[in-house]
Amino acid sequence: MSRFKTFLGAREPVHIVHYYLARSLHKAMYVVFILLPLSGLLIAALYTKGYQSEDELLMEAALGLHSFAAQASTALILAHIGAAVYSRIKGEGVWSSMVPILKENKPSENEKVKKIAAVEEQFYNKVQSLFSRVNK
Repeated sequence: MSRFKTFLGAREPVHIVHYYLARSLHKAMYVVFILLPLSGLLIAALYTKGYQSEDELLMEAALGLHSFAAQASTALILAHIGAAVYSRIKGEGVWSSMVPILKENKPSENEKVKKIAAVEEQFYNKVQSLFSRVNK
């Protein structure tokens, strides 16, 4: 995904805001997936060094960091799965590049899906115009 301005396998062009949201989600997932085991190792190291009480500042900070990373990873995984399923329902073609089953042949023709996609596009346009004004 980092080498292309579109999603590999997508038949439909992807809005630039969608692209940056997806990249941000992926990068956040990498951060918490690295942070989770590192904070776990830190907890183990502190415990073996005698910081066994949760009341001690270092242990409390390490446990808090680990808890945050675990909760954030759960939220990001759910968001990622939701986005993948939504992409499949929309029929953008991204699903077919990731999953070998339930391949879509064309964009969805369902009226409700088209309405939701139109609202999504409006949202992306508003976000893009907001950032365009900020950068001027």
